[in-house]
Amino acid sequence: MKWNGWGYSDSRFLFNKKGQAEFTGKRYRLSGLILPSLKDWFEGTFGANLQHKSPATPTVNLSAVAPPDLNEPFVEDLKAAGVAMSHDPEDRVFRAHGHCLHEIFALREGRIGRVPDMVVWPSCHKDVEKIVELACKHNVCLIPYGGGTSVSSALECPREETRSIVSLDTSQMLNERGYCTGHEPDSMEFSSLGGWVATRASGMKKNIYGNIEELVVHIKMVTPRGVIEKSCLGPRMSTGPDIHHFILGSEGTLGVVTEVTLKIRPIPEYQKYGSVVFPNFQQGVACLREVARQRCAPASIRLMDNEQFQFGHALKPQVSSIFTSFLDGLKKFYITKFKGFDPHHLCVATLLFEGDRGKVLQHEKQVYDIAAKFGIHYKKHLCVCVQDLGMDYYVIGESFETSVPWDRVLDLCRNVKERIVRECKERGVQFPPLSTCRVTQTYDAGACVYFYFAFNYRGLSDPVHVYEQVEHAAREEILANGGSLSHHHGVGKLRKEWMKESVSGVGLGMLKSVKEYVDPQNVFGNRNLL
Repeated sequence: MKWNGWGYSDSRFLFNKKGQAEFTGKRYRLSGLILPSLKDWFEGTFGANLQHKSPATPTVNLSAVAPPDLNEPFVEDLKAAGVAMSHDPEDRVFRAHGHCLHEIFALREGRIGRVPDMVVWPSCHKDVEKIVELACKHNVCLIPYGGGTSVSSALECPREETRSIVSLDTSQMLNERGYCTGHEPDSMEFSSLGGWVATRASGMKKNIYGNIEELVVHIKMVTPRGVIEKSCLGPRMSTGPDIHHFILGSEGTLGVVTEVTLKIRPIPEYQKYGSVVFPNFQQGVACLREVARQRCAPASIRLMDNEQFQFGHALKPQVSSIFTSFLDGLKKFYITKFKGFDPHHLCVATLLFEGDRGKVLQHEKQVYDIAAKFGIHYKKHLCVCVQDLGMDYYVIGESFETSVPWDRVLDLCRNVKERIVRECKERGVQFPPLSTCRVTQTYDAGACVYFYFAFNYRGLSDPVHVYEQVEHAAREEILANGGSLSHHHGVGKLRKEWMKESVSGVGLGMLKSVKEYVDPQNVFGNRNLL
């Protein structure tokens, strides 16, 4: 794994000696392929120059890692209990961060902030109970760690914490069983089941399988007060407020999720991908809303605006066949010339159907019949993360998300994108930013919208501060336009200033009362949410 970026060390975008973009490694379908259009898109979009590089620090600067502040009685009791532990600098640094821009940017520059003083690896529920018991006894601060994919500053060690901080890594408690839950967040390759529960996660196939709260049957969580769990695995209980909903989204503030029972399904026998091209974003949103109204959404349906369409087109691998090149040209001619779609306004929805073959084909026809009123059935389109590549050439960027009622989707998307452009200009960003969005989840009453923005930071003395100011303004714009604080990324420390506005003062007081009862010593002191 990369210690200062996303994913595996052997898998990354780069520009080779010929100036061509390629994706390294052997793990993915893009691996080893040349992407002939990415260089022109990258330079044209950001004003970047391949001669101006901003390389990352290659290895952890161990001298920059502060010595651990160990609570020796706690350590001795853990040894006696047989719990695996480490205070190795690299182990501590790796678990001191998630993947927010400011976290990764600092690591690339070799700057190490407060890190856990040690890491512990429980192997079972009983181990967690013992760790929490000893943390209470010795007044130690615990920060649960799952897959490290947080984008809400949830894993950062609070600077004001004076106690010894212990990262409780649950990675040795996961077992593969070979079943399909259908829950597939974009971070699935690296995130953990406990993390999905603790952050109230959502997956790309929620239209068929549901979000994590709809998949959960039973949860067991260790808290400083004891273990929380329901008495049975009944499909529904009318026993007051659902205690699962105190656990879901608690972000490591109440305890450690140690066991989860999820609904499972047979692995689908058939999958089929497709796309629909629309003349503009408005038509695309109207189509997705109609699909949601008729309750026939496929496993996944995602609408990209024109800027993301252009980016996706830039990621097309080099074709090896003259016939394939001819077909691509023919499709482009049909859409832009014959149908009259403006390539600077059209957008694309990507679709995934899965299940029984016969039902998939029937479902596919139903969706495309609706889509025909708004756009053209096309082909699968691709979009992936190139954040690390951007950082190599003075370009920084990130994504954030919200949920919003259908009647506010278009206004919110337009206003937030315009606000990002305006804020960048006012804060001295010299090149026009990339400001783009996509609709990633649909519901009866609304949708989840993702925003992506990035800019060339050459000439800025503190680019991360500028980025954070722009993102803060964008979040204010989201809330002013009727959007939520978060659809599934969670709150962490990054967005907690808006919690009172989001859940009301009384609601926030309820959450604080639960925290104070369950964890009176603030053993789980990551300071998320509250």
